[in-house]
Amino acid sequence: MTLKDLWMLYEADKRILGFSTHTMKAYFLQLNMLIRELGNLEIEEISLNLLKDYFAKVSERLKPSSLGHRIRFARSLFRFAFEEGHMTRNPSLKLREPKMDKRIPKFLIEEDVIHLKITCRSHREHALLEFLYCTGCRVGEVQKINIEDVNWENCSAIVNGKGSKQREVYFTTECKVWLKRYLESRGDTCKALFVTETNPTRRLTIPTIRWSLKKLAQRGKINAIDSVTRMPVNC
Repeated sequence: MTLKDLWMLYEADKRILGFSTHTMKAYFLQLNMLIRELGNLEIEEISLNLLKDYFAKVSERLKPSSLGHRIRFARSLFRFAFEEGHMTRNPSLKLREPKMDKRIPKFLIEEDVIHLKITCRSHREHALLEFLYCTGCRVGEVQKINIEDVNWENCSAIVNGKGSKQREVYFTTECKVWLKRYLESRGDTCKALFVTETNPTRRLTIPTIRWSLKKLAQRGKINAIDSVTRMPVNC
């Protein structure tokens, strides 16, 4: 049985258990990244050392939170395979998640971020600021996100980065609250997560997002305005 064969059984099991479409979409993305690195191996070929090598390699380009989610998915997948009798041992049993350190923004000090939050005057400003700050997404990535890309259960979203590469990002419960409030305040049917205020049927543009952040910085008297428009950190 290959990894792809195992996925078919795993997906069916999780859907029976009531897992949402968004959750399964995120899991499928994790599986594809695993297969891209390891190949569509026979599952009995997969060992603890092979998984450790894989996670050590991807850890160089992932935040601890993202790496932790990949490890949790692998443990869930291979625990299922073992418990259902498809594998004679569970290769992920001794995998450990990385330590989650509190990270301070590279460009903005914590006090600056608090000032920015205080100066928000609309649900959209709150939601946009929280999402950028929590996920570390680029402005161009946020601009492309649709409402259907958000997994509310998991506090995550699928974003399309450079080269059309997809990845999963995560946000806090506070961010989730502001996103929900913002969406509830809208009376449109636009699929975009963020829309213009003058014409809610139109997706927010990159220049408008940057302009909105600069206005926030000016209101909050933040000198490093350019830093506000790129907050590549996770909260």
